[in-house]
Amino acid sequence: MALDWDDFRLVKAIAERGGLTHAAEALAINHSTAFRRLAAIEASLDARLFERHRSGYVPTASGEAMVRAAARMETDVVTFSREMAGKAQAPAGELRVTAAASFVASVMMPLIGRFCARYPEIRLDLVVSEEALNLSRRDADVALRASDGPPPTLVGRRLADIAWAIYGPADGPREIAGRDWVSPSEGVGGGRHARFVQARAEKGRVRLRLNTVLGLAEAVEAGIGIGPLPCMQGDASPTLFRLGPPEPDLASTLWLLTHPDLRHAPRVRAFMDFMAEETAPMRPLFAGARPLT
Repeated sequence: MALDWDDFRLVKAIAERGGLTHAAEALAINHSTAFRRLAAIEASLDARLFERHRSGYVPTASGEAMVRAAARMETDVVTFSREMAGKAQAPAGELRVTAAASFVASVMMPLIGRFCARYPEIRLDLVVSEEALNLSRRDADVALRASDGPPPTLVGRRLADIAWAIYGPADGPREIAGRDWVSPSEGVGGGRHARFVQARAEKGRVRLRLNTVLGLAEAVEAGIGIGPLPCMQGDASPTLFRLGPPEPDLASTLWLLTHPDLRHAPRVRAFMDFMAEETAPMRPLFAGARPLT
């Protein structure tokens, strides 16, 4: 039996996930198909690729060699896909965009609505994630990220400075001392929001932690505690009150990023140009300048 790409993918998936069940799920095949295919591959190679243990499948030396070959093939396929995507001539096709949940909920949907109306041939796949997806592996084509500095392997645009401040309920007290707090957890923004709150909250006064910025404003509105919020979100809510100026320790920058191989692809360029155009008038709000009333 001649081996093909799917055989290498299966062996790599089994090695990465430690067994047939999870590998089959990842490849959208059933367990019995994965079992038969692995047996056929091993028979074709006349080599055992995995040791079967109660704890899972462990690659043999032959298995590890095949996994390394699969990884090289996967890299070549991804690189080729990026190159071909960059050569497309019209703003059409699927575009995978990733952004944090809070940004999607508070800012992005109206912009996406206008983008879809302008470019009806582009189909968006929006990946809502607090984690920085790997653009080099095509986990996404374009990323909107709050960061102090983007990775050197990516290219893009600086859209806006993002200011944060402490907010409380609009009908609550105006002081900060002696208050309960809500806080992002250590996994958000590298933990600096959590450290900011910890340094200011009295012992035992952090009443709620969230592993995302989404829901933080609602927690403050509900009176659970005061907490840090992006000024654009906090200032837009009539039920919230800013308890001080923007906090320099929490400031960050909003970037629009893509892989260098994709920056000239028409659909990527169309999205990046559109987002830069649409967010330009919003920069003062991102930066914490209060809107005129």
